[in-house]
Amino acid sequence: MSVATKDIRNVVLLGHSGSGKTTFAETMLFESGAIKRRGSVENKNTMSDYTSIEQERGNSIFSTLMHVKWRKNKINIIDTPGFDDFIGEVVSSLKVADTALITLNASSGVEVGTEIIWEYVDKFHAPAIFVVNQMDHDKADYESTVEQAIERFGNKVVAVQYPYNSGSEFNSIIDALRMVMYVFPEDGGKPEKQPIPESEKEKAAEMHNALVEAAAENEEGLMEKYFDEGTLDESDLAKGLTIALANQQIFPVFCASGKRNMGSGRIMGFINDIAPSPADRPPALLSNGEHLECNASGDTSIFVYKTLSEPQVGKVTYFKVYSGTLSSGDDLINQANSDHERINQIYVAEGKVRTPVDALQAGDIGVTVKLKSAHSNNTLNTKGIERTIDEIHFPSPRIRTAVSPPSKSDMEKLMKALHQIEEEDPTLIVEQSAQLKQTILHGQGQLHLDIVKYRIERVNGISMQFEEPKIPYRETITREANTHYRHKKQSGGAGQFGEVHMRIEPYFEDMPPPAGLNVRKTDIEELPWGGVLAFYWCIVGGSIDAKYINAIKKGIMQKMEEGPLTGSYCQNIRVCIFDGKMHPVDSNDMAFMLASSAAFKTAFKDAGPQLLEPIYDLDILCSSSVMGDVMGDLQTRRATIQGMDSVGHYQKIMAKVPLAELYKYSSTLRSISQGRAKFSRTLSGFQSVPYDIQESLIRAHSALEEV
Repeated sequence: MSVATKDIRNVVLLGHSGSGKTTFAETMLFESGAIKRRGSVENKNTMSDYTSIEQERGNSIFSTLMHVKWRKNKINIIDTPGFDDFIGEVVSSLKVADTALITLNASSGVEVGTEIIWEYVDKFHAPAIFVVNQMDHDKADYESTVEQAIERFGNKVVAVQYPYNSGSEFNSIIDALRMVMYVFPEDGGKPEKQPIPESEKEKAAEMHNALVEAAAENEEGLMEKYFDEGTLDESDLAKGLTIALANQQIFPVFCASGKRNMGSGRIMGFINDIAPSPADRPPALLSNGEHLECNASGDTSIFVYKTLSEPQVGKVTYFKVYSGTLSSGDDLINQANSDHERINQIYVAEGKVRTPVDALQAGDIGVTVKLKSAHSNNTLNTKGIERTIDEIHFPSPRIRTAVSPPSKSDMEKLMKALHQIEEEDPTLIVEQSAQLKQTILHGQGQLHLDIVKYRIERVNGISMQFEEPKIPYRETITREANTHYRHKKQSGGAGQFGEVHMRIEPYFEDMPPPAGLNVRKTDIEELPWGGVLAFYWCIVGGSIDAKYINAIKKGIMQKMEEGPLTGSYCQNIRVCIFDGKMHPVDSNDMAFMLASSAAFKTAFKDAGPQLLEPIYDLDILCSSSVMGDVMGDLQTRRATIQGMDSVGHYQKIMAKVPLAELYKYSSTLRSISQGRAKFSRTLSGFQSVPYDIQESLIRAHSALEEV
């Protein structure tokens, strides 16, 4: 029997790597009775990290869907990776979740990975609950961790609980919402409720009053009652907190030890009672700007947020029902490609364990298999309904590498395998660059690309090598140059003849007309790779017939696609054809195409040629303790520091860095910061390459051409 929308809670587990998400998820499953025995990351038998690669590495790489029954509600739990190399798994999970459960490491506080994740929590306007986990760690510091959370995420962060003791002796939690102390047995599980010790009553009362005020602030009737009576009863308190949490007006903080099974039951109870159901969340945004209510009585629409390919199973599709009720045997239409998809079987998931169900109502999350052409970000609707759920917007790649198989015969198999992973992971981009003559992988970090390599080699049995990618330079000119070129070829019968007189000069917007020339036709063309070719036809008197215009322009474009300096794309050049000659018999398109190409190459080398390199805006988030080392490394990369700023208790460095200097930067930064720094990059534009580097690149290209 399907679960009603109002009885569903969709929770995504988020946190920096090592904050204990997978262990906490395992404890939630055990505490709810969904599993009879708790696994552990060390023993490689958790419900969440079930793939061989996750078990081998000891950390989450993929998001994992699970669920528990708690009282009358169903809580869907999505465990996510902590490394931001796998941020795509976090973003797609946040898309379909209704509440974020963020684990903080009690001994490390708010780590940089949490800072990154919070940006997405904020972007999705997701209600958030913090859990200070690993309170049994010898260096656990609850107070400091909460202070850091308030400093970074604001005064809406409000503690609900605090540990009566911490470290290896941790076994008691004081709950200021219910004004009770929970004392756990040695092996965890269901706690005993005890009165709050006298020494803690004042502190607990202050926390309780802060929660009451937060609850009252969001509902006029509750505020009036609070002013009249000075407090709120349990039902009013629950009502106010529900409103406050749903509107991101409060971010409650709990404490727990996932490993020792202490605290998870209370947190699930709070999720059950206070966290919003899918029906309580704002309507889903559609691509046309309209909105879709989460209503089980509406027309059926589901959204695919994740796909995987599994051995012996094939394509596995994870989805959320955004409207209506999905039943086994339903026929849906993919809005993206109009393909019909039959949902033969619906499953609810507990990691790799999937249980068939007859139907899922709006708001629920499920799994199906063997859909023909459904991909991540696709919306499937019942026949006659045309709507598209707003897509997941994944972050841009941050690093790149070239790949090659050991032999040409393996190339086709390699590309097929890479494209399959690309389909499953939208943060991976596979580019076959015609300019660089390389296959380039664009990813989130070195670990991300290393995992791709692992999967290709272990799963597909194809050896793959990483190599340094070439740089997509651009070529342009700095001054005017005039030249002419005659192409003449005679080899019996009809020959080839074409002569072109050409002026080239740097192009910029609103530049004046070419001096001394009579412009007859202008074509300003935006180039596919960026920049402009301004083509001016200035022939007066018919020295070249106008029918050869396209051939001449084609010859210029061919040379611009493989520039004279290094074979890179040319851009931002104005070319004026002002004279020439033709032959009544021997002139043809080929002759003028070859003549214009050669003329362009000659003129280019006389026009102050300049090589341009891609420059990236680099934003780095790091602790102040490693800031000097990070800055020192940037100086070795020809970086220009643009500024520095404080973000919470982290430092933000903003710099412009040539792409040529960013190879393996992800690994270097991780090494410098011991994994406690993050970066993002965006293309800023192109700048002139220093003269010595330009000359070196030209010589290297010339040597290759001579081989």
